[in-house]
Amino acid sequence: MFAYIVRRLLATIPVMVVVAFFVFSLLYLSPGDPAAVIAGDLATAEDIARIRAKLGLDEPFLVRFGGWFWHVLQGDLGISIFTNLPVWRLIEQRLEPTVALTLCTMFVAIVVAIPLGVLAAAKVGSWLDRAVMALAVAGFSIPVFVVAYLLILFFSLELDLLPVQGYRSISEGIGPFLAHMVLPSAALGLSFVALIARITRASMLDVLSQDYIRTARAKGLDQNSVLVGHALKNAAVPVATIIGIGVALLIGGVVITETVFAIPGIGRLVVDAILRRDYPIIQGVILLFSAAYVLVNLAVDISYTFLDPRIRY
Repeated sequence: MFAYIVRRLLATIPVMVVVAFFVFSLLYLSPGDPAAVIAGDLATAEDIARIRAKLGLDEPFLVRFGGWFWHVLQGDLGISIFTNLPVWRLIEQRLEPTVALTLCTMFVAIVVAIPLGVLAAAKVGSWLDRAVMALAVAGFSIPVFVVAYLLILFFSLELDLLPVQGYRSISEGIGPFLAHMVLPSAALGLSFVALIARITRASMLDVLSQDYIRTARAKGLDQNSVLVGHALKNAAVPVATIIGIGVALLIGGVVITETVFAIPGIGRLVVDAILRRDYPIIQGVILLFSAAYVLVNLAVDISYTFLDPRIRY
């Protein structure tokens, strides 16, 4: 197992190199000049050229990429063009709200989606099954920002139960923290719930048709023991896989959700950086998200050995 983990971690190195090169290339080719944004509307061509030289934007592509990547290898993501602060410091300042939102969303989605998928499989063809499948279709069809605005309209403006925007650290109290996390987690988690519930249902239906399930029922085991102790345990590998894949949905949804709910997290940091063409921040955050996604999928692969004893690395 240890050798497998080491091999997987080493395999992430070329992946991250390719991601870094791809991200740097896209930003290099994208329209817009940060020097012109910094200089302002009244700047002359000489002013813009001077700023470009100061920032190194006039250097060849490979030279810029090589210098940036060398600093990344040393743990330096660069300096923000506009704030003149280290990118790492800016990320650290915004990390807590994003991590809190992501963990809350994953927890709520898993706790809600897996029981729904199991119940839908146990009652296949019933109204409950059709309701779960309708939820799955709606979860994928409705954009995150639409769900967010509907939740704000109903729970915040109409019922006045929850705050509209903002974030409270858990250090300020569990009550204010949860009050500010409910709506963002619900909006972001709908598509995640739909994905997990649908895969759980499909995996459970496949397992419930196996001979050993019929044998367990023939021995007189009750429905709950069959569903949880036998079927769900053997259907867990596909569910764990889709949870890992669903992290990509969360990464994309975090940016939109934090913008709608005015949460001062990494998503808002990225949006502001894009609007101002702050390339170091954009590159640093994308690298961070990519590394997190790779590590989550590594954790999912390792979990297979605990979910299914037949799997060995």
